[in-house]
Amino acid sequence: MQELEPVFDKVARYFALLSDASRLKVIHAICNTERSVNDVVTETGLSQSTVSRHLSALHLAGVATRHKAGTQARYLISDRTLTDICRTACVSLVAREEEHASQVPPMKKQASRFMPDAANDVSMGRSAPVTAKTRK
Repeated sequence: MQELEPVFDKVARYFALLSDASRLKVIHAICNTERSVNDVVTETGLSQSTVSRHLSALHLAGVATRHKAGTQARYLISDRTLTDICRTACVSLVAREEEHASQVPPMKKQASRFMPDAANDVSMGRSAPVTAKTRK
């Protein structure tokens, strides 16, 4: 197992690229089309500094290419495995949500009977926060 430690470390760093919702938006914006920072800001609604930070991280990780076009840098995901993983996860999660959609209304109704605020958490797949009211 020890001989696999370096591999596991690399895989963990690779998957860490997918651990931020803002970075996923950036990845989506540049997965098929080369774009400038301003293009990504416009498409994602994220701040320029956030977009620049994520684009830099993707470039440094070697999964996105960057080249200068005049005064602007343009980015494109160059690692098709990364986009395949994102696409597979999205399709799988949507399918799972659709599969469980018939169970959500009864769970939401039950939750609202006991804790009105928890109904929204259940419908979003979150557990209800523990408060003084819910501990009783």
